Amino acid sequence: MEESNKVFQKVFIAGLIGAIVYFFGTQFFTLQQSFLIGIVAFLVTLWTNEALPLGVVSLMPIILFPAFGIISTKETTINYAHPIIYLFLGGFLLAIAVEKTKLHIRITDKILNIFPATPRAMILSLALTSGLLSSILSNTTTTLLLITIALFITDNTQLKLRFALAIAYGANIGGILTPIGTPPNLILLGIMESHKMEAIPFFQWMVMVAPLCLVMIVAMSWLLGLGLKDVEISREAVVDKLTVDQKKVTYVLLALITLLIFNAPIKPYWDGLGLSESGILLGFGLLMFLPPFNILEWLEDHNKIPYAIIMLFGAGFSIAKAFVETGLADEIATYLLDMTALPPLILLFSIAFMITFSTEITSNTALISIMLPVIYSVSEQAGINTTLFMMVATLCASYAFMLPIATPPNAIAMSSGAVRVKDMIRYGIVLNLLGIFFIVMIAEYFWKGVFFN
Repeated sequence: MEESNKVFQKVFIAGLIGAIVYFFGTQFFTLQQSFLIGIVAFLVTLWTNEALPLGVVSLMPIILFPAFGIISTKETTINYAHPIIYLFLGGFLLAIAVEKTKLHIRITDKILNIFPATPRAMILSLALTSGLLSSILSNTTTTLLLITIALFITDNTQLKLRFALAIAYGANIGGILTPIGTPPNLILLGIMESHKMEAIPFFQWMVMVAPLCLVMIVAMSWLLGLGLKDVEISREAVVDKLTVDQKKVTYVLLALITLLIFNAPIKPYWDGLGLSESGILLGFGLLMFLPPFNILEWLEDHNKIPYAIIMLFGAGFSIAKAFVETGLADEIATYLLDMTALPPLILLFSIAFMITFSTEITSNTALISIMLPVIYSVSEQAGINTTLFMMVATLCASYAFMLPIATPPNAIAMSSGAVRVKDMIRYGIVLNLLGIFFIVMIAEYFWKGVFFN
């Protein structure tokens, strides 16, 4: 009975917060848009206070959005079958195969041979590995491949939490290192091309962004390492040779990484193979059930798939769809037009802050698709460097660390079971603010003087 009362209290608090946000929103937005931001506040509060299971809260948009006239049931539910969800499903199947064959033990052993077996060293090594891989593979794929390894290194729940976040945050940070690392980067280049702006060459992009990635990796590793003692991490003895099943999974992973690298476009030198990344990941995941691999069995292994996280992705995509359909995204964007009288540095900070925290509750791909044309118009009217402002907005769209719906790596970290929403918010809000500060400072005092003078 006491537990039931606690759940009721938490749900009531979430409803109260949603109602307050709704009434506050009516001062600035339409009734429909105000309902949307109230519902989003309600959902975010439930995700945070964990009053109800993650999957239950993630299915609520299917009920609430049509009930409040935001978008229809069909428009909502179609987002729970978004193509990227099948990319995650394939990645989860591969991660289950890695864990089942204990291949992650062998990979962990190799990592511990290179880096000191201390918590701080592991956080830095996992963050660096994740960041570098996500610069050439998608940050989603990188996180899926590494998360199982992070969870095996230790049985300590606090260390598991920080190792999982190191991989997720490292993937977010490293995804901006190259133009192909994350979808918002490619959207920026496409919009620049459509406006006949001078493209940013591949190598120049890396030179511009590398200092930002480095300082964020170091800052993030330091933050996650706070309060940890340098205790030795125990190591499990491993046999000298890979088992037959471990070899099978290793070959599949190597083939997957090779195919993903060749599939990635490097403009203007290589258009890529043009294959669907979702199809590639799902196909390789399904191979684990088929001969000659025969690693997974559906009846035995399907319950290891984190279905609640798949529902969470659907909720995130539904929110993004609702932002577009109700015009709320455009309405928020128009407020930028009133800010052009601000000094350029303050305007830069304002855009960075707005994009970073807006990305927490909607798809960064959808958000940046809407915002970049507006920022182009704002910067043109203000007579300031358009490329600089669009670049800042694009990078901020990937630097959202607070909520699991903000970026795919964040959600995958949640799926591990080692991370709670409270933990992600606690570390994420600090990294959000650090990201805003470092992006704006590097843009103002490095990019502007060297590349955009």
